[in-house]
Amino acid sequence: MFVMRLGQPGRERPVVRVDAQTYVDVSDAVRDVDGALLESGMDDLRALVVDRVASGSVATFHGERIGPPIARPHQILCIGLNYADHAAESGQPVPEEPIVFNKAPNTLVGPDDDVHIPRGSTSTDWEVELGVVVGRRCQYLDDLAAARAAIAGYVLVNDVSERDFQLHRGGQWVKGKSAQTFNPCGPWLATPDELDDPTPLGLWLDVNGDRRQTGSTASMIFDPVFLVHYLSQFMVLEPGDLINTGTPPGVGMGQVPPQYLVAGDVIELGIDRLGRQRQRVVDAP
Repeated sequence: MFVMRLGQPGRERPVVRVDAQTYVDVSDAVRDVDGALLESGMDDLRALVVDRVASGSVATFHGERIGPPIARPHQILCIGLNYADHAAESGQPVPEEPIVFNKAPNTLVGPDDDVHIPRGSTSTDWEVELGVVVGRRCQYLDDLAAARAAIAGYVLVNDVSERDFQLHRGGQWVKGKSAQTFNPCGPWLATPDELDDPTPLGLWLDVNGDRRQTGSTASMIFDPVFLVHYLSQFMVLEPGDLINTGTPPGVGMGQVPPQYLVAGDVIELGIDRLGRQRQRVVDAP
């Protein structure tokens, strides 16, 4: 399934995408795309959608705002330098273990919402990434099979970053990652049956029509299943948690000279099978 949420911020309702033109509204049967739904396995929702498509109970997309495909997660965890070529452009060694940091959960916004440049920022950057959504409570998972079974689905994310805040304001990456609007997500959550293997998937990102990033999830150092297993050894993962798995090369920090976002820029990005996003860059109010 391709699960979505439509509507204005704070009033999104759950739907399931049928194709590029149509969807099934399931808001009468499902409160939200939250931990409770994801933990259920969504078999009942899948059956409901099949019945409604068969009966013709579908609606047509008409330009309504697309929200993030999951409700606000308990936590957003991120993996740094998870592509060897991105580590190289950052001047960093290839990590022997995953580099883990977090973003504030309230950074989550829709795929086409505006991205705000924080007050005082001169180094706001882009990062196309594959996101993994956790589907059950995880702690000390035994093996990779258990980790695979714990994944509810995959999403497209833009891990927006402020590099000066991240690298030069005390060395705590969370400060460069947690500004308002810094995690556009969606347009949909693809359940694992839609993606037999999340590697390889092509990733790309453009700024003002110029290609900046091109890559494949096949180039990840640590793949999504490994990451879920690994993280469960250090913390409890909750259903609905989001894991951003790292970005390929081509970020603004890696340009020569570095190039960063300014108000008026337009970011477009996508991942195979996970759709595309388009954000307008504006100054924070």
